[in-house]
Amino acid sequence: MDMKLEVVVVPVADVDRAKRFYEALGWRMDIDHVAGDDFRVVQLTPPGSEASIIIGTGITTAVPGAVDALQLVVPDIEAARAELAGRGVDVSEVFHDEGGVFHHAGTAGRAAGPDPEHGDYGSFASFSDPDGNGWILQEVRTRAPGR
Repeated sequence: MDMKLEVVVVPVADVDRAKRFYEALGWRMDIDHVAGDDFRVVQLTPPGSEASIIIGTGITTAVPGAVDALQLVVPDIEAARAELAGRGVDVSEVFHDEGGVFHHAGTAGRAAGPDPEHGDYGSFASFSDPDGNGWILQEVRTRAPGR
């Protein structure tokens, strides 16, 4: 059976503010459906992604800002970081994890600069949306076999 991740619900306090933020990142706005004062669904999709996020009102009981470490894969970490910064996003400097496998929670274990071997899956940058939902950019030029 095939299963693909289609949507991640991201809890936000101010839907219009979050919508403006994600659109400013260059994400495509797919749906903005309102059904009364207490239900709104806004779907946005990052460029090149098959999966989308949904923000809105009445769609989750999660606290705004509760989502952490959502991963966005990019082919060039420096270029992606520069583009986000150019769009006004407060994005971290590029880092790699001191353990060399995957980033630790929060900012623990961050070593400055890209992965010293410039290996796929090893270089990161991070940013948050206006509610504090956390995003991680991860550089992947060539996917591991089977991916």
